Amino acid sequence: MNPETWAAVDRYLTDLFEPSDAVLAAALAASTAAGLPSINVSPAQGKLLQLLARIQRARNILEIGTLGGYSAIWLARALPVDGRLITLEFDSKHAEVARANIARAGLGDVVELRVGRALDTLPQLAAEGRGPFDLIFIDADKPSTADYFAWSLKLSRPGSLIMVDNVVRNGAVVDAASDDPRVQGMRHFFDALAAEKRVDAAVVQTVGSKGYDGFALARVRESDK
Repeated sequence: MNPETWAAVDRYLTDLFEPSDAVLAAALAASTAAGLPSINVSPAQGKLLQLLARIQRARNILEIGTLGGYSAIWLARALPVDGRLITLEFDSKHAEVARANIARAGLGDVVELRVGRALDTLPQLAAEGRGPFDLIFIDADKPSTADYFAWSLKLSRPGSLIMVDNVVRNGAVVDAASDDPRVQGMRHFFDALAAEKRVDAAVVQTVGSKGYDGFALARVRESDK
């Protein structure tokens, strides 16, 4: 098995289960034209996020890491008519592209995009009483993932679902001696996740058009568990 096979299978499954969508295609095209890095979730991953949000019956979603707004569109489409999504983005250029993509999707009244360092914005959300969130998706700078997870717990409730992307790093996460801060960030996050008694968690390895990686899922336990 090789990356070419993974990508071919991804294309086959995407054609079956995530048919072409003009709004999502336009969001990717606009992101590429603006020079944003091609690190958005794949269509299959976007569909998974949407299904998880629907399974959760999420009304209040938090996304940490907006990029061009592609995953935000997938998630926001899962919300009920009175649902809201807050997405956090550090880079003002990325935020500008994302706002346009979200508006084109007709979701400007559903999605609130906040620009700034997430470790500054998250305490503001807590102070404003904007939680608890039913679903939180973490897909931002990897060295800060453990901190984002800690804040996600503060902004959660029993039953909230926290999903963290890009946790396997092409298998490099097993290398304790790695000098890559993204790998060490994920190892630090895994240590925190494994030690956290308030959640039930699982990590899933993935292959596909985005290569070899994986995601973590953590569900906040009921208070009496």
